[in-house]
Amino acid sequence: MSNAYTILLVEDDRSIVNFIRAALTNAGYRVLVARSGGEAGLMITSYRPDLILLDLGLPDMDGLDIIRQIRQKSQTPVIVVSARSREQEKVEALDLGADDYVTKPFGTEELLARVRTAIRHVVSRTTELEVARDGRFTTGALTVDFRKRRVYVEGEDAGLTKNEYNLVALLARYAGRVLTYDYLLKCIWGDESRGNNQILRVNMANIRRKIEKDPADPVYIFTEIGVGYRMADGTGDVPEKSAGISG
Repeated sequence: MSNAYTILLVEDDRSIVNFIRAALTNAGYRVLVARSGGEAGLMITSYRPDLILLDLGLPDMDGLDIIRQIRQKSQTPVIVVSARSREQEKVEALDLGADDYVTKPFGTEELLARVRTAIRHVVSRTTELEVARDGRFTTGALTVDFRKRRVYVEGEDAGLTKNEYNLVALLARYAGRVLTYDYLLKCIWGDESRGNNQILRVNMANIRRKIEKDPADPVYIFTEIGVGYRMADGTGDVPEKSAGISG
């Protein structure tokens, strides 16, 4: 398959640049490389890439500052690719506007799957078009009907409570993206609930019992441990872990 999409890789480690560039080029993407934050800013303005892969540990500035700068100007999808594995750093990057976070080491197939998902959202706007057209979002046998405020599995009403529906509906509107715990809590229960992850876990456990065939092995809502939750986007592109890039 050939893709005309342009990806800007912001990374200063030459070996990782070569590895990622080869993987993306073989998959049909056009790859641009910036080795500093300053260079990245110029290339974003000049080339307007479809997707940005961003390392946080750059020689001239922290990658989090680059995310802030990008979000002041555009909604270009950003996938953080970093050796920083602390949960708080993942949460901070996502809260600043990153679309996804991949921790080194990671496999080529995992990276490509996340790239496909991010590009698909910005180019096709599948979820937004689907909701605008008929007020529904569908992934597999699960349907969220935003007009009726109901969730159906294989055509049957899942019987969600008000808060359970609100959680599923919010995740569905951003299908494929990781929504952090604090973001979900703020949207559903308000600012005073931030940090109270227990209420979120209880509601999610109830939701999974109602929508998943096997709550211990979910296919609709995935947990990003220590960070948040992500709704399947209906394409089957679930990342697979494998040996690959490190650093």
